[in-house]
Formats: sequence, C-alpha cells, structure tokens
Amino acid sequence: MSQQQAEHLRRREAAHRQELIELVQRGIREDGRVEPFNGLFLARATRPMEPVYGVVEPSFCVIVQGRKEVSLGETRHQYDPYHYLLGCLEVPVVFRVLEASSKKPYLGLRLNISPDQVISVLAELEQLAPQQPTDTQAIKVSPMDFTLLDAVVRLVRLIDTPEQAPFLLPLISREIIYLLLSGEQGDRLRRMTLVDGHTTRIAQAVEAIRQRFNEPLRMNELASDISMSVSSFHHHFKAITAMTPLQFQKQLRLREARRLMLGEYFDATTAGSRVGYDDTSHFNRDYKRFFGAPPMRDVERIREAAGNAG
Repeated sequence: MSQQQAEHLRRREAAHRQELIELVQRGIREDGRVEPFNGLFLARATRPMEPVYGVVEPSFCVIVQGRKEVSLGETRHQYDPYHYLLGCLEVPVVFRVLEASSKKPYLGLRLNISPDQVISVLAELEQLAPQQPTDTQAIKVSPMDFTLLDAVVRLVRLIDTPEQAPFLLPLISREIIYLLLSGEQGDRLRRMTLVDGHTTRIAQAVEAIRQRFNEPLRMNELASDISMSVSSFHHHFKAITAMTPLQFQKQLRLREARRLMLGEYFDATTAGSRVGYDDTSHFNRDYKRFFGAPPMRDVERIREAAGNAG
C-alpha cells in the first residue's frame, strides 16, 4: 500500500469512527442500555463504573468510545475502540468501564451471535474445520480492522432507518460473522461452534450447572453425562471458562444470593440456604471474598449508592 493510499484509509477510518460515535449517541441518550433491534444492544455510561457481575453471551462486542475491562475467572481482558471482544460461550464475567465522562461518555455495542448463524455461514465456505490449533477460552480480544469497522457502521446506521432493518440487519449480521470467521479469531470461532468438539460438551455442562447451581456438584455424573473422563472434563472446562466447575458454580450461587437480598429482601442466612449453602459462616466468607464485603454490608452499600444516584 502506498503512502497516499494509507493516508486515505486513515482518513476514512477516522471518519467512520466519528460517525459511529454520533450514531450511537443518537441511539442512546441516557446512561444505561437499550436494544434498538432484536439482538443488538447499545450501552452508555458517563462515569467509570464499579465492577458489575453479569453474564456474557455468544456475541461480538465493540467499544465506540472509552475503555472497558471484562474479567473471566482470573483472566482480565481490556479493550477500546481499536479492538473488539468476541464471546463464544455464555459464562459469568465481571464488567468494568474504565474510561467515561459526561463530556466523553463510554459508548458500546453488542451483537448477539447464535451458533446457527455461524454454522449457516460456515456451510457456504469451503473450509469448515479450523486450520491450526487455537485456544478455546470463552472470550478473547482482537484488533478491529477497517473492513469490520465499516460493517459495524452500516449496522448502526439502521437505527436511523428502521424501515430498512428487517431486510438489511440479517445481511449485515451475516457479513460480520463472515468477517470474524475470516479474521484473527476465525479458527477459534469455528472450533467453538462446530458440534463435534470439546466446546459443545463443555457448553452442555455449563448449562447443567446453571440449571442446578443450588444442588451439590457431582463431578462424576456431570462428566459421564457429556461422555468425558473427570480429568478431561476438568481440564477442558477450565481451559474454556477460566474457572474450575466448582468455582463456576460458586459464582452462580453468590450472584443469585446477592440478587435475592437486593430484589427480594432476603436476609443473608436465607439467601445462602436458598442457593445451596448449608453453613452460613461459609457463605459469608465466600461472599466477602468474592464481592469484597459481608453480605448485608454489601447490600446496604449498593442501596445507599442507588439512593444517592437518584
């Protein structure tokens, strides 16, 4: 590429990034999250956020303005407008907006991606199988190139022309999936989507733990149900989720307990028992280690912060 061509591309990219900021700002004018179209979410924040405990779904995530950190187990992923995050499995994570202000708010978008969509695109490609060994961790960050940025801009433009969305949204979403498959994370996305690999079985185990998180975790039964040995199950589960099955279950329990105390006004003992803890002191220790404060103090702090924000 000549110097003149490179400069032209740089100017086009800068214009695209500015347009994307303006589009998202029009699409979401207050802090929070909106879903202008099914599976497409916009987010806005005017100040850095404390850690938020949530779940990342299989999705393509882009930061339009600002910077964000997503933690999976002990692994932290930071990204910005020059990078994207691709999630290939529904797992619990910790989100934190690192850069945001009233003059320059954090702006982000997320496009949910289903395995069926990926398989549909793969079916039209000649090369279905991954070309080389690749990691299988549930989320990963990669650089955003101009071609992918261009598709994102055209996707978000649909907010201004909603009458075009029923026809163009599926096409642009499909284009984005194709570009992801053609890019740095293509082999990873293939491996984690195709139905005959370890990832699909681990996804089945994740769903089983999610459905019965308040029951004792029977490792032998869980491994047997997905036709894996206990050692292989443990190894692949941690490689994909960055957590052991027990750590994964514990996070689910603690987050549900927090929800019960905040939303349904359970006391700590009742909440702990409801999510599967037999020992209140054990629950209190785990809760403090995970959230940084004992249960009721943590809940009071959240309610006080919400009251002050209001």
